Amino acid sequence: MTLAPMTPLAALPSPSTAVWQLGPVPIRAYALCIIVGIVVACVVTEYRLRRRGVAPGAVLDIAVWAVPAGIVGARIYHVITSPEKYFGADGQPLKAFAIWEGGLGIWGAVAGGAVGAWFAARQLGIPFGVVADALAPGMPLAQAVGRFGNWFNNELYGGRTSLPWGLEVHVMDPDNPGHALRDDAGNPVLQPGLYHPAFLYEALWNIGVAALVVVLDRKLRLGRGRAFALYVMGYTAGRFWIELMRTDEANHILGLRLNVWTAALVFLGALVYFLRVRGPREYLIPVGEPAAPVPPAGGDVSQVDLSAREAGARPVAPEGYRVVSEEQFRAYQETGEVPAEEPAATDEPDRDGTDEGAAAEAATAAETAEREPVGEPAGAARPDPDRTDEDRAGAGGARPADRDS
Repeated sequence: MTLAPMTPLAALPSPSTAVWQLGPVPIRAYALCIIVGIVVACVVTEYRLRRRGVAPGAVLDIAVWAVPAGIVGARIYHVITSPEKYFGADGQPLKAFAIWEGGLGIWGAVAGGAVGAWFAARQLGIPFGVVADALAPGMPLAQAVGRFGNWFNNELYGGRTSLPWGLEVHVMDPDNPGHALRDDAGNPVLQPGLYHPAFLYEALWNIGVAALVVVLDRKLRLGRGRAFALYVMGYTAGRFWIELMRTDEANHILGLRLNVWTAALVFLGALVYFLRVRGPREYLIPVGEPAAPVPPAGGDVSQVDLSAREAGARPVAPEGYRVVSEEQFRAYQETGEVPAEEPAATDEPDRDGTDEGAAAEAATAAETAEREPVGEPAGAARPDPDRTDEDRAGAGGARPADRDS
C-alpha cells in the first residue's frame, strides 16, 4: 500500500527579495505597488470627474493634497494602534518617522486622504460628495494593486492550508530588511507548510467591490457621497472576514483583532450614511472661466503675446462650479448654453403672518374694482367728473392703472 505524498503538488511562490539597490537608492517593491495603485486611482477618478463636468486635470490638484495626507494618516493610525513598537519599554520613538520600514494603516490612509481631498475640493469649488463618488471605484482598485506589495514583503497571510493555491512564505532576514534569510547553501529559507494568501483574497475582493460600485452607481444614479459609502461597506465587509483568518501579530480587544472591530464600526457608519442620505446625482457647470485674450485694436502685432499660441492650448481651471441637474447638464453639453439660475423663492411671509405679494395683488384688485363700475368692461375709458376737457387732453388718455404699473 502506497501512501499519498503529504507535500502539496501545487503552491503559490513568494518573492525572496522586496528591495533592490539602484546605486545608493533602495527601490522597494511595496512603494512601487503603492505608486502604481495611486496612478490607477487617479486615472479612474479623472475619468469619472470629467463625466460629472469637472475640468481636465483636477484630479492632480486633488492628489497633491490627498496623497500626502493619506500617507501621514496611514502612519499615524499604525503608530497609534501599535504603540509598543515605538513607545514601549524597548520602543524607539524616532522609528515612528521611519515610514520606509513599513507600517501603514488603510483606515488612517482613507481618513487622512479624505481630509486632503476635502481641502482640495474647497479650493477648486467642487462639492466634496462629487469627488468622493468619483473616487469610489478607483480606491479599491488602488488597494488591490497595493496588496501585492505585501506579497513581496512575505506578509499578510493566513493560517496553514493544503489547498492548491497555498502560499509559500519566506523567513525574512531581520539584519537585511527586504531579503529572505538564506541557509548555508545560499537558498532562501521557507516557513514550514503553506498558508492562505490573505493578500490575494483581499486584492480579488477589492476588484469585486470596484465592479459592484460601478454597476450599482450606473443603475441607481448614486450621488452625494453614496457611491463612496457603498465602497466603504463593500471593503469593510471583506476586510472583516479576512482579518479573522490572519495569523500575524496584532493588538486584540476582547479576543478579536483591533482591525476586526474597526471594520465592523466603519461598516455600520457607512451603512447609516447610505440609508439616510438622499438626493439626485450632482453635475457641475464651470463658472468664471477666463475669456480668451483679444488682440488690441489697430492690429499692432507687436503687442500680441505669441508665446501662448506657440505653447498650444492649455486647459484653464475655472473659478468654481455650479451644481445643476442631470437634464440641465446634458443640455449644456449639447448646446453649450449655460442654463438660467432658478429665481430665489419669495413666498416668505411678513412679520404679521401675511404674504406681501398676495396682499399687494389683492390691494390692486380692490382699487381696480373701486374705479370700474359694474357692467363696464375692465379698463374701459370713462369720463372723470372732476377733470376738464383740457386736463383729459393733456394727460394723453392715461389711466391711473398705467401710472401705477
